[in-house]
Amino acid sequence: MNPLTQFKKTLLLPILIALALATPAFATPPSGILSATVFARASFADPTDLKLKINLPGPGKDVIRVNNSQETVVQQVIIAPGGHTGWHSHPGPTLVLIKSGQMSFYDGEEPTCTVRTYSVGEAFIDSGQGHVHIARNEGTENLELWVTYFDVPPGGPFRIDADSPGNCPF
Repeated sequence: MNPLTQFKKTLLLPILIALALATPAFATPPSGILSATVFARASFADPTDLKLKINLPGPGKDVIRVNNSQETVVQQVIIAPGGHTGWHSHPGPTLVLIKSGQMSFYDGEEPTCTVRTYSVGEAFIDSGQGHVHIARNEGTENLELWVTYFDVPPGGPFRIDADSPGNCPF
């Protein structure tokens, strides 16, 4: 066998084995999203640190700190009845306002898949930073959310698709 053929076989064999053993990604895409319009994207004019303190149900507190926050994005999302966002996370904290409908929120770290429901006029903050979750419209009318994403990488994504964590039957 000539040296070039031997080199090709030596190089290709490990690559083919790696491809055969690679685990494919099974991110859960959104479904029933009627629109997802970005209305604004901007960077802070001055270096800005954020600190958000959430008094959780029970004795817990969640303190979110962001030093020198990057871009901020404002988006309107409308989800049809039966639709969902797919499992995902965000790079930084996210403020969600419910304008219409009712949102069922499932936390990827909640082992019993307990739902937290948010209704018209309510708002909440998701910590971002890898917190995997899914929002579902389990109601009979469109769900309209206004979302502000903080600390988004300049020009980068404000949503990071994720695999189902396996804690929910859907």
